Amino acid sequence: MPERADDTSVELPQRHTGKGLGLVLVALYGLFALAATGRATFQIIADFGRAPVAYLLSALAAVIYLVATVALARGDQTSVRVARIAITTEMVGVLVVGLVSYLVPSEFPDKTVWSHFGAGYGYVPLVLPVLGLLWLRRTQQTLP
Repeated sequence: MPERADDTSVELPQRHTGKGLGLVLVALYGLFALAATGRATFQIIADFGRAPVAYLLSALAAVIYLVATVALARGDQTSVRVARIAITTEMVGVLVVGLVSYLVPSEFPDKTVWSHFGAGYGYVPLVLPVLGLLWLRRTQQTLP
């Protein structure tokens, strides 16, 4: 009987981040990229002086959603790192902006994507980064 090499560090082929359930995440991130871009563009053009911080944060959210969408869809090693950074930044943004929008409501006279933890979007902005990070973790598992 031939001897087997004792290689316990064999890696599973990585699941592509933009396939299967990941395709749903890519679609959601794409939808939020469009929604945040539209909202930020309208708010900045229509009445920037009313709440510049809030409107610029909406524009930042749009960029982060766009980066996450492309990175998840590509799914290569570098893109996964970019997606992880973008989604982690998104999570921090939702938590910080959500909290500040309650503590200093005068800075958020209009709803933004992340204000009030994404209440205006059914709290999806609060849940989406958690799902995104869990998906990235699941697609990067290796055999023991």
